[in-house]
Amino acid sequence: MIVYDSLQTNELEHVNNEVLEGKSALEVIRWAYGEYGDDLVYACSFGAEGIVLIDLISQVKPDATIAFLDTQFHFKETYDVIDSVREKYPELNIKMLKPELTPEQQAAQEGERLWETDPDRCCGIRKLQPLENELSQYGAWMSGLRRSQSLTRRNTQFVNEDKRFESIKICPLIHWTWDDVWAYIEDNNLPYNELHEQNYPSIGCVQCTAKVLEGEDHRSGRWTGSGKTECGLHR
Repeated sequence: MIVYDSLQTNELEHVNNEVLEGKSALEVIRWAYGEYGDDLVYACSFGAEGIVLIDLISQVKPDATIAFLDTQFHFKETYDVIDSVREKYPELNIKMLKPELTPEQQAAQEGERLWETDPDRCCGIRKLQPLENELSQYGAWMSGLRRSQSLTRRNTQFVNEDKRFESIKICPLIHWTWDDVWAYIEDNNLPYNELHEQNYPSIGCVQCTAKVLEGEDHRSGRWTGSGKTECGLHR
């Protein structure tokens, strides 16, 4: 097992370049749960990639823990797909992680529309701190990052050192394309967020998610016009 506290660069290189090189997403997931077992949590946004990973994970560990950052600002359609996933995979342990501040408390403490005045601060309160609290209980976490999603993700490996959360981050879908994701969803008749059919490839909070125009980067609809491209979970 790779442990963050005793992490050596050559450990990561060995696993990525020799142990997991050429492996499928399912094989990477089997390796991950073989290494970490219950000490691994999947932080899922329930987007298209998330639905694929949940289905693959269920084939390896049906009772896996799935953590969702419930910012309390999500679209109704996001909560609807979570309900569908609960019904399809009843053994999964889906945890809804909420911030310490309610939306009303945040408005009183930080001012109205913090997502506009200081989006990094808003993400810090509603996403980063809850995930940091959760990941402190585990040795590793899983993410649905794909290299083709954006330039900031093009160097992602199967197994990564996550300095932000002082953890090991495992990304089984790094080689998948958007077409691969949707082919899997359609071939396996999986539930998905209906907003994907309305030009929302990447879905976050209501206030910070917009439709994407033809030919634009899939994450261009997130924090449009702010210069912000990541919430901070994957820096």
